[in-house]
Amino acid sequence: MSHNTFGHLFRVTTWGESHGPAIGCVVDGCPPGVPLEAIDIQRYLEKRRTGQSRFTTQRQEPDAVEILSGVFTNEAGQQVTTGTPISLVIKNVDQRAKDYSDIKDKFRPGHADYTYWKKYKIRDFRGGGRSSARETAMRVAAGAIARKVLDGITIRGALVQIGNRAVDRSLWDWDSVDSNQLFCPDPATAVHWAEYLDEVRKAGSSIGAVIEVVAEGVPAGLGAPIYAKLDQDLASAIMSINAVKGVEIGAGMGAAELTGEENADEIRIGSDGEARFMTNHAGGILGGISSGQPIVCRFTVKPTSSILVPRKTIDQEGHEIDLITKGRHDPCVGIRAVPIGEAMMALVLADHLLRHRAQCGG
Repeated sequence: MSHNTFGHLFRVTTWGESHGPAIGCVVDGCPPGVPLEAIDIQRYLEKRRTGQSRFTTQRQEPDAVEILSGVFTNEAGQQVTTGTPISLVIKNVDQRAKDYSDIKDKFRPGHADYTYWKKYKIRDFRGGGRSSARETAMRVAAGAIARKVLDGITIRGALVQIGNRAVDRSLWDWDSVDSNQLFCPDPATAVHWAEYLDEVRKAGSSIGAVIEVVAEGVPAGLGAPIYAKLDQDLASAIMSINAVKGVEIGAGMGAAELTGEENADEIRIGSDGEARFMTNHAGGILGGISSGQPIVCRFTVKPTSSILVPRKTIDQEGHEIDLITKGRHDPCVGIRAVPIGEAMMALVLADHLLRHRAQCGG
């Protein structure tokens, strides 16, 4: 199976399956001399980790990361990167393959079972194997390393909509994102979401969500005007996340409702002599190149396909059947997509930062 690597100068290859002995990744292209300890990675993995609330799958994975290569303790006693490939591994400790034995010859509607079978003529039915969201733990781990490269750049994500229930942006508070289990920037909405998700979970159903990721402190000039547009690579990276069905930058789809006067991000000179944009409908990217404004990306995650409500499908023999998916599943998989979206933003920005340095200098 190919296509397990992404990035150009900052490259990441992930490996492993949902119910295999371990998952891992190799990060190649990280500059040397970057301080890096396992704890630097672990704190981001904790945000994504399962079983921390009733709103996520109860699979209990500690996601304890190990650094196997690419670091060395310098003369000052500090562990730093060496410029060689960094290999990371996380052991799987709470696999329950028996949960999936009933569907080994059946295609779960909404999942990749059918398309995976048609392409490869073999599939790991234990939680989806390679197509499982379990793989995204390694993206978060790699993203933690990317953040170390992005000195001075802050990347934050939040859940901004569940179903048709959106946050009140007038009450937006970044500090509240880490103080509730739903990554909600509006504390009042978080309470209502919790009540709603309890109803969804008890009904054996699921619901979709919208996540917003914002990168601040990004210098102007990252990206390229044609085949390496920053927003192009960001959209591609976000679309590679499991269950994502839509991505928008800045005003996104809403730009269709704006006039040219409204959409144009007018410019003035600030007190420091630098350009100041009066609005940010472009989401921090103009012509594929960062403008120096915050980069704003939103993406939509579909409802979890594994639900307890019978759905019509077929098996490998072509028989029409009804199927209930058992096991441990998220009523809203969009919750855990927040740290994954942050990681993909970090990976894209780190790659483009190194590309910019290579072409234009520091």
